[in-house]
Amino acid sequence: MIKFIEGGVCASKGYTASGVHCGIRRSQSKKDLALIVSEVKANAAAVYTTNLVKGAPLLVTRSHLANGHAQAILCNSGNANTCNANGVEVAEKMCEMLANALPVAAEDVVIASTGVIGQPLNLEPIAAGIAPLVAGLSADGCDAAAEGIMTTDTVKKEVAVSFELSGKTCHIGGIAKGSGMIHPNMATMLVFLTSDVAISPELLQKAIREDIAGTFNMVSVDGDTSTNDMLVLMANGLAGNPEIVTEDADFKTFMEALGTVTVALCRMIAGDGEGATKLLECKVSHARDLATARTVAKSVITSSLLKAAMFGADANWGRVLCAIGYSGADVDINRIDVRFKSPAGEILVCQGGSGVDFSEEKAKAVLLEHDIEILVDLNDGTAESCAWGCDLTYDYVRINGDYRT
Repeated sequence: MIKFIEGGVCASKGYTASGVHCGIRRSQSKKDLALIVSEVKANAAAVYTTNLVKGAPLLVTRSHLANGHAQAILCNSGNANTCNANGVEVAEKMCEMLANALPVAAEDVVIASTGVIGQPLNLEPIAAGIAPLVAGLSADGCDAAAEGIMTTDTVKKEVAVSFELSGKTCHIGGIAKGSGMIHPNMATMLVFLTSDVAISPELLQKAIREDIAGTFNMVSVDGDTSTNDMLVLMANGLAGNPEIVTEDADFKTFMEALGTVTVALCRMIAGDGEGATKLLECKVSHARDLATARTVAKSVITSSLLKAAMFGADANWGRVLCAIGYSGADVDINRIDVRFKSPAGEILVCQGGSGVDFSEEKAKAVLLEHDIEILVDLNDGTAESCAWGCDLTYDYVRINGDYRT
């Protein structure tokens, strides 16, 4: 049984975390430097943004993780350290600073940055912040670390679960940041996951690559794929389970626990989209295959017209059909049913590709809720998929119109 628990990245055995304000961000009330440390070297794996423009921290992290190991994650917010001539040098220096303050090798540090692109990252505030950051490491430090990686996020995003492998209690925990520049194509956010499971680096990499196809690659806020974002998972083996080296029953359970954590973080990211007032969840059922289901769900959730309609609580179901029609999926439009669902109820708005009579008043009530499900039945098979997004509001333009200032 997989159970949600408290603790985030510190729920797994052997991890501590911290977060401080060091001065990268102007507001002293906002933390801008975060740290997660395993007491022992951990197996580690990562996936990175598909944007050809990649932040210097990603390049350094990819080099450091080539051997499949890491022991610490250091991340700053407020500056992306991207498109800077000295970006790699700055990222490497941050790793060295941490290595000088902890019994951790510089090459075992995962480094990440998030914030404004194209502005030089000054090392002075980071140098001054390392000592208090390390001093603040605690088994209760997840909240501070989660705050330290936020940019335009309005809420901290953290989750953890416990489960059993071969009679041993195991854990996976995570924190994430993501509010804008979120679009399917891993990864358009920062996600840091910790586990105490013993699992080989090869299977750890396989696990996250398989997982993101149905989780983080199915999230969209605004259609922009960022330059700095990644998902990193460290597993230090302190739970004491027999190491997972084959795709056996324990690996399957690990994947289920991982998916429980990542889906929870997906929902948090989508619901906290820049300016968002609603969480949208498109569930596609009875598709002829998984690829079709995912293509349709992605297309619906990324439609700007549909997102705007959801903001206005307008049951404009034609925009759902339109998004399916240009998705590129091979579907029979004349079989498609569409429903809207929320805590206020469920309403059928389209059947067999055509409109049906429905109460606009009831539809309005359904769409005024925060959590809205867009249910698309393709009536063409057994495959299903889900995608997450948010509504498109006036505030999205306001936030991004003066992002740098």
